Order: sequence, then C-alpha cells, then structure tokens
Amino acid sequence: MSFNKWPKRSAEKNYFMVPNEIFSIGLDYREISLYSYLLQCENRETYQCYPSYKTIGHAIGMSENTVAKYVRQLEEKGLIYTEPTIMQSKDGKPLNGNLLYTIRPIPGVLEAFYERQFRQAEEAAARYRAAELLKKSNAQERCGNGKRRRRPPAGGFRRREKPQAARQEKSLALFCASPATSARSAGSFGRLKLASLRGEISTDGVSFPQSPVLQGFSRMSYSKKEELNE
Repeated sequence: MSFNKWPKRSAEKNYFMVPNEIFSIGLDYREISLYSYLLQCENRETYQCYPSYKTIGHAIGMSENTVAKYVRQLEEKGLIYTEPTIMQSKDGKPLNGNLLYTIRPIPGVLEAFYERQFRQAEEAAARYRAAELLKKSNAQERCGNGKRRRRPPAGGFRRREKPQAARQEKSLALFCASPATSARSAGSFGRLKLASLRGEISTDGVSFPQSPVLQGFSRMSYSKKEELNE
C-alpha cells in the first residue's frame, strides 16, 4: 500500500489568496492577522463575511475588545467596510447581530495609502517651514535687542570732548596771552624773584614784575604784603 505524503488539495476549497500589497502599506502584524482571517471567511462571490468578535478572537488569539479596536483601524485605512446587521430572536424581537464585513479591492486600498502618505508629507513640510520661520524671527529679535539705540540725555546730546593735546594747547595759549597768572604760578614766580635777589640764581635777561596779578585774589603788591606781615 502506497502512502502519499502530500495529498492533493483544491486551491479553491482548502486555500485562500492574500494580496502581496498588504505587507507594504504599513500594517501591524495584528492587523494582518485579522485581515487574513476575514479573507479566509469571505464569500468569493460577494466578498463579504460576518464572523463575530468572539469567533475572530478565538481564531487569532485576541480578546473581543482588541478585535474591535483593529477592526476600526482596518476600516480607517480603507481595507474593509463594515455594516451593522439585525437578527430576530425566537420571540420575534429585533436584536443586534454581527457586523457584516466587506473586503474592499486592493487597488483602492493602495490609492488611499498613497493619499495618506502624500498628506503626511505635506503636513511635515508645513511644520518644518513654520519651525524655520519661528527660528528666523527669534534670531532677528535677539539681534534687534543687542543693537538697541540709546536715548539722548535730558539736556540733549553731549558735545564731543576734544583730544587731550588740543586741550593742553588751548590752555597754554590762554596762559601765554593773559597778563595775569594763577595762584600757583604766582607763588613760584615770587620764590624765583626772592632767590635772584639773594644771588642764588642768575637773573640775566629776566625781568620780574613788581606786582603780579593773581586770578581769584584781590590785587595787592608785595610791599603791602610785607607791611601786613610786619
């Protein structure tokens, strides 16, 4: 008796086809499991099936709440379409039945996937442009704060001070042109005259005024000062 290890099976009865595109449209492995089970249950003519959450969860190892969650995700991504059904009890009362699943054609699924990708790319580009504009505006504000103009003083703008050499030259010209001397220079001048009278310093070619004028003091000759000192 011969034994055939690989018995022949009908491709229509014992197998079902899964589109290759479901592995390239960003599906989760649980979504792929659920979609494959619905493909296995669907009617080949109407492309519809109506298994319950409990039946699906028992087949692919999920709870009913988890099955409901991934059913909604498949519907949002355009792979299936669900419709509520109504059934009657023995008493004739209407009851909510299982959902009726319709497997949508894969070309429409791919078109919806590409539209989502394009929309996400546009949103990412818009966010990038907004971030660049915000960054540029912040940089301009920082530059503007660093170059803020100073306010003028209450009395107006101050005059620019002249260089030190010009000030010294002006003060020297005023000193040489004025016949009067300051208190400090007058004191030095008097000491120089007294030393010349004593013979300690030669005074050839140098004339001493009899009464130098002091700025800021009353005009008084040396003779009067000597009389006051006596």
